[in-house]
Amino acid sequence: MLRRSKWVAAVCAAVVAAAVVVALPNGPAEAQPVSRARTTAVADDGARIAEEIRVDERTLDLRITSPALGTSGWVRLLLPRGWDTQTRTWPVLYLLHGAGEVQDYKSWTAFTDAAAFTADKDVLVVLPSDGKAGMYSPWWNFGGSNKPDWETFHVTEIRQLIERGYGAGTVRAVAGLSIGGYGAMAYAFRHPGMFKAAASYSGVLNTTIYGVPNFIQMILMREGLNFYSLWGNEWMQRSIWTARNPYDNVEKLRGTRLYVSSGDGGTGPLDPPGNSPDVMIEPLAKLSSSSFTDRLKQAGIPVTTNYYGGGSHIWPYWQREFKASWPVLAAGLGLPA
Repeated sequence: MLRRSKWVAAVCAAVVAAAVVVALPNGPAEAQPVSRARTTAVADDGARIAEEIRVDERTLDLRITSPALGTSGWVRLLLPRGWDTQTRTWPVLYLLHGAGEVQDYKSWTAFTDAAAFTADKDVLVVLPSDGKAGMYSPWWNFGGSNKPDWETFHVTEIRQLIERGYGAGTVRAVAGLSIGGYGAMAYAFRHPGMFKAAASYSGVLNTTIYGVPNFIQMILMREGLNFYSLWGNEWMQRSIWTARNPYDNVEKLRGTRLYVSSGDGGTGPLDPPGNSPDVMIEPLAKLSSSSFTDRLKQAGIPVTTNYYGGGSHIWPYWQREFKASWPVLAAGLGLPA
C-alpha cells in the first residue's frame, strides 16, 4: 500500500507539472472598449458589464464586475449571424476551458477552429473564464466565504447578463475539456434542466476515484492555491466532494443528452511527431470518465461515448471531439446536426 501511495503521488506531481501552465493574462488588449446601451444589463445580485470590447465581427469580450467572484471576470462571446441587426434570441452553447490555460477564456478560439466551426450555426457561443483553477465551483474556504464562486458567476451572473442584454435564449448546452469537462457535467447535474446537452472531453468525471483527489490537490498547489480551500479534505469533508461529483449524481442527469470521450495516453494520430506517450494525464482522465459512464449505463441513462485509444491530453483531440459531439449538442440546442 505504501508503494502504491508513493506511485500515486509521483504520478500526480508529474501530471500537474506537465499539464498546468501558470501565467494568465489580465484581460484582452485586441481592441478598445465601446459604449453600448446593452451594457446597462444587471444581474439579480448586482453583477454588471464593466467593459465591452468588440474584437472582430463575431467576437465580443465582456469584463463583468462580479459579486460572486469578489472581483471582475471575463467572458468571450462568439456571435451568431444577424446578431447586430436582428431582435431575437438564440440558443446558447457554453465552452469551458481547463486549468492553468495561458489563454484563459480565449482558449477555445486560440487553440481550435471553434469560431469557424460555429460561424454557420445559429447559436450564441459563451467562453467564460474559470481563472487559474476555479474548478467550476464555489470555494469552501474552511466554512468561511464561498468566494470565488465560479459556479454562480457562470450559471447565474453571466447567464442573466447575456439573456438581458445580448440575445441569449433559454435553450442551452455545455461542453468542456479536462477540468472544463468536469465543469460541464457538474453544471448539468447541479442545475437539472438548465442544459439540454452536456459533453466532456478528457474530463475528470469521478473526483473521488483513487488518485484523482491527489491530482486535483496538486493542480491547486501548482497554481499557488490552498487545496483544502476548494472542497476540504476528501474524507473529512466527504459530503462536499460527493455533492459536487458527477459520478455520485448520475440520476440528476437523466433526460440530458450526454457525450463523453477520452484517449488512453498512447501515441495517437494527432500527437506531434516525436511526442512521448502520455502515461499519466490522459489515462487518469479515462479512468475517471469510464467509471462515470459505466455508472450511467448501470442506471439506464443513455450516453454517447468515444474512448478512442491512442491520444494524449492536448487540444487537437479536443477540437476533433467537439466536432464529433456536435450532433449530441445540436440535438439539445434544437439545431441541425
